[in-house]
Amino acid sequence: MRLFIPATLPMLETLLADGEMPVRSGTAFAATPALIESYAEGDLEEIEHVAFLEAARASLRLLGGEIDSGAAHSTHPHRRVVVSVDLPDERITLRPDLDTAVVRISGGTVESSDIAAVHVDLAGAVDLVRDAIDAVDRADLGDEDAELTVGDALDVDLAWYDAAELPFLLTLL
Repeated sequence: MRLFIPATLPMLETLLADGEMPVRSGTAFAATPALIESYAEGDLEEIEHVAFLEAARASLRLLGGEIDSGAAHSTHPHRRVVVSVDLPDERITLRPDLDTAVVRISGGTVESSDIAAVHVDLAGAVDLVRDAIDAVDRADLGDEDAELTVGDALDVDLAWYDAAELPFLLTLL
């Protein structure tokens, strides 16, 4: 199954250094049966995009946590990251009780060989992402202005990189 894992640049650095990346709480997003059912129309690619956006939103929360704890990337603290992986179904548990796109990954990590692609914000999105990090919790609580701020960041596409480009990506940022 194709999964979308919310991540951060320090998590990518761990992946590059160790050959595996911890997945926070084992949480990822996918085009689950519950998510597919919730759409009256749309092909799998469109529904996977919905799951991808949920991972991008979750990356905002991870970035906020890293900033609050002082563990943010030293030069690029405001870049969302989503890691696309392909894992066998037996490593995945559907969690519709959390949300229609949420899944849990057994084992808590993914290996470099599981990675299909890496998606990262470009420099032009940094200000929008910074504002969205500050607004995401308020948006989750129903603040409409905060939701618009988060939506502005989610409207910006993340750049796509092949897994083989990861060493170069981290060097060139």
